[in-house]
Amino acid sequence: MEFSIWDTIIFVSYGLIIVTIGLWVSRGKGETSEAYFLAGKSLPWWAIGASLIAANISAEQFIGMSGSGFAIGLAIASYEWMAALTLLIVGKFFLPIFIEKKLYTIPEFVEVRYSTTLKSILAVFWICLFVFVNLTSVLYLGATALDTIMGDGSGEIFTYCIFGLALFAATYSLYGGLSAVAWTDVLQVTLLVAGGAVTTWIALSHVTESGGVLDGLAEVYEKAPEKFSMILDKGEIITPNNKDAWWDLPGLGVLIGGLWIANLYYWGFNQYIIQRTLAAKSLRESQKGIVLAAFLKILIPLIVVLPGIVAFVINSGPEGTISETYTDASFFAEGGRIINDNAAPWLINEFVPVGLKGLVLAALSAAIVSSLASMLNSTATIFTMDIFKPYFGKNASEQKLVNVGRGSAALALIIAVILAPQLKNLGQVFQYIQEYTGIVSPGILAVFLLGLFWKKTTNRAAIWGVVMSIPIAFYFKIAPNGWSESPFFLNLPFLDQMLYTCILTIIVMVLISYWQFGGENHPKAINIKKGMFKTEPVFNICSFLVCLILAMLYALFW
Repeated sequence: MEFSIWDTIIFVSYGLIIVTIGLWVSRGKGETSEAYFLAGKSLPWWAIGASLIAANISAEQFIGMSGSGFAIGLAIASYEWMAALTLLIVGKFFLPIFIEKKLYTIPEFVEVRYSTTLKSILAVFWICLFVFVNLTSVLYLGATALDTIMGDGSGEIFTYCIFGLALFAATYSLYGGLSAVAWTDVLQVTLLVAGGAVTTWIALSHVTESGGVLDGLAEVYEKAPEKFSMILDKGEIITPNNKDAWWDLPGLGVLIGGLWIANLYYWGFNQYIIQRTLAAKSLRESQKGIVLAAFLKILIPLIVVLPGIVAFVINSGPEGTISETYTDASFFAEGGRIINDNAAPWLINEFVPVGLKGLVLAALSAAIVSSLASMLNSTATIFTMDIFKPYFGKNASEQKLVNVGRGSAALALIIAVILAPQLKNLGQVFQYIQEYTGIVSPGILAVFLLGLFWKKTTNRAAIWGVVMSIPIAFYFKIAPNGWSESPFFLNLPFLDQMLYTCILTIIVMVLISYWQFGGENHPKAINIKKGMFKTEPVFNICSFLVCLILAMLYALFW
């Protein structure tokens, strides 16, 4: 990737500005655990909304969703658009309970509702998930993306990219805590949207000879109308690698099926996402931030999915297929496999002019670093407040808790830096690591949903629910792995597997709860007070607009 002096200046300036802002806003605010882990509960709505998106968007979206746009099309945008609706549900029905309980962490809710034992079990699980899956995979994917764009994809600068990203995130997040993370996220999101919009604009302008963006969009739709189908039928879209896209996005399952399980778990009970809403000035401020994030989620596919569709159209032949005759050689791996995820790097290398590459690369780095910083802060919060404080530091000073948080975050980052390069050697096993969350999340979601809204749920039922959800999930995974012809196993798309796992886990928990308490309310049940879910007019009006926009989008691209 050819870099001009202006590209270098823009990229370096971005890094210096982020670090400066992070250290500036957090000066003198790290003396107490509330200040370090929850930003002193002082975040305004616009910082919360921006930080939610910055924590969410990473190389996986910038690179992975562009690759899915290349392979599948706009249908992959359901992950973003259904997330907008999920955010509204979280804001209206989950946040009032979480904020009333004055939580620091999601495991802390488990202790309030169930038991300290279950809280500790889930706290350890989440720490392992953040360190061994989330942090490691973000570093790996981020370094891979930067190596592809800045280098030649050979891995020559891969290790340097891992160290650079880790050091960048640690520079301000370890010292400043959530204040540094959240306030820098405001700039990160601005840069992310700007960089993504630049890439989309330039890509569309190269579709037709006229150079018009609207002409380019019309040409893309005309040449690949199937790529704009949101609800897929079986066999409707076959990816360049000859896979039926329905198995990834099973028709109406994206609207009424397993995608709800993935989204509710991620946006409602994921510490590094929900933590910034717990740091709001008030519940109302937090809910307004949620609405802002919902509007931004509607926008995201335009800057991460559409470029992938454009790359497909430019590289496809007259029959709308990918072949070595018409497609750039960088899209082919050994054996003829198509590298879908090369869509965004190819567009940047091919069309983004010198002078703007620094901005686009800064946007990609912003997406990666903001996610890393959020994960580090949440790992430190859970370890300090749910493991260290109750078991090792009951009388620890506030400064001690902050220092433990910094130390645990640093250790987590060191482990992730060591493990990230090893993912190169895992091949398809890496895909199974990515599915790890999808195996355990249905059971955990069932525990939280029943804990929040069903007073009869017992602690024993919750523990058995978490335990039994794993074999249930593996039962559904057996069929696609060589047992699809057996009458004892169901061959289902992964999203449907998640839905059925969650439903069966809920049934198990209901039966155990009735067996244990005979249908009586549990002593630790959450009492839903009258008016608890009442929201202000601004939240209601904005929520209606989000739903209206989503309805129009699905009606248009059904």
